[in-house]
Amino acid sequence: MQPAPAPAAVTAGRVTWPLLVVLASLAAVAPIATDLYLPGFPEMGAALAAPPSGVQLTLTTFLVGLAVGQLVTGPLSDRFGRRRPLVLTTAASVAAGAVCALAPNLPVLAGARFVAGLAGAGGLVIGRAVIADLVEGRAAARAFTLMLTVGGVAPVLAPLVGGLLVGQVGWRGLLWTVVALCVAMLAGVLLVVPETLPEQARGGERLPLRRAVRTVLGRPGYAAPMAVFALAFGVMMAYIAASPFVYRNVLGLSAVGYGVMFGVNAAGLTAAGALSARFVDRVDPARIVRAALVVQVAATVGFAALAAASAPSWTYAVAIWVAVVANGGILGNASALAMGHVRDVAGSGSAVLGFAQFVLGALVSPLVGLGGETSALVPALVMAGASVLALGVSRRL
Repeated sequence: MQPAPAPAAVTAGRVTWPLLVVLASLAAVAPIATDLYLPGFPEMGAALAAPPSGVQLTLTTFLVGLAVGQLVTGPLSDRFGRRRPLVLTTAASVAAGAVCALAPNLPVLAGARFVAGLAGAGGLVIGRAVIADLVEGRAAARAFTLMLTVGGVAPVLAPLVGGLLVGQVGWRGLLWTVVALCVAMLAGVLLVVPETLPEQARGGERLPLRRAVRTVLGRPGYAAPMAVFALAFGVMMAYIAASPFVYRNVLGLSAVGYGVMFGVNAAGLTAAGALSARFVDRVDPARIVRAALVVQVAATVGFAALAAASAPSWTYAVAIWVAVVANGGILGNASALAMGHVRDVAGSGSAVLGFAQFVLGALVSPLVGLGGETSALVPALVMAGASVLALGVSRRL
């Protein structure tokens, strides 16, 4: 299948709203596929006669596939263009998702989830590469911020939506919901996403897959914003992983109250991302990142201090809200700064960025549980540690 341009989606190196919506949705599908079915875990375990650790394996295999898939798909898109790999991986997501929803046992489900992660990585990594192909500088920072704001809200809201749906459709229905989203994304890719990497600009034999990661990491200026992006995402993953314990057990919120807090935090993150996208035309993206990190460090260190002093628990919610909202000024701008150094190999650069993001998220998430189910101190320390490291690295932006 030959790549087919879509002139209506892109004009003179400009990312239009239809294209941005599709790319943002592609970025959101992977975290939705990760979190939407979490409320169905008990029912899934009973249906498949699987222990909790076995059910958890279906999440682990998906995340492993997502991380590895980015390292594979990104360099391939540098060699063969953006559109064709994106169409193929999105179609594969639909097929793998259907196998997941129909899986008769745990091994089939875990294997299909791994394949779904591999395929789902295409939307994440190629979406960033498409933006890097089209725009740079402040325009890229604005586009990345708007795209990642949607991607950042998705893992926050997905468990809430899953909780509302699981009683109506069951765990298989949640997986079919993911399939339906992938079908919609495939339609969006076919109708809207153009080929943004001309044949003469492709790496071909000049950039074999085995050299892609080394080439990207060797670019001066790339590592610092990549690290800031991954560490800020680590703060978000620590928050998500710890939220059931902090909000339900420490703050004493009901299930409804827990969902409301997720919504409030998601709304703040969305608003901050939109505000950052407006300011980037007048303020250097690196300055926005550093300013947002100062706010995040103050919030996370304050959270740790409040937890250590056994302050009123409502103050924890305020500190968490500020820390989450600050990511609206960090994630998109840090992505743009990193990708700006690797525009000629944007697929590979996006792959390394995404791999670092999910590996760090996977490492951070288990740490928040070390303090038990009734302590907010350890999650606060993990969030503070990641944000302090990010602020230190940001001096090199």
